[in-house]
Amino acid sequence: MHESPLLDVPDDEHARLASAMFRMLADPTRVKLLWALLQGESSVGALVEMVQSTAPAVSQHLSKLRLAGLVTSRREGAFVFYSASDAHVRRLLGEALSHAEHQSGLLEGSTPHRYRVAPEEPHPRPRVG
Repeated sequence: MHESPLLDVPDDEHARLASAMFRMLADPTRVKLLWALLQGESSVGALVEMVQSTAPAVSQHLSKLRLAGLVTSRREGAFVFYSASDAHVRRLLGEALSHAEHQSGLLEGSTPHRYRVAPEEPHPRPRVG
């Protein structure tokens, strides 16, 4: 046992917030949605096609992700466009999917990761669907 911890143990508030975020990502459809949103801003219709789900299910998941602060939205006329909230979410999901590649046996050695997060654009172009 170490005489003093290498890193401080998270305080209760930060541990609670982190675990709440992981709970939001504990659903495969939400992971797919968030990954799609990391590639650029999208409408519900475009997301339905990308994740192969229904509009009501996608809308419900987006609502939960938005309330958790993982997704932001903006309205443009009759359309609502969604995007991943920030660089923290980009890195977190990219690392989780990269880890999944190793766990599944898809990656060995120095094989490049399949799931790479696109660099953030200052003003991503919306996808309408």
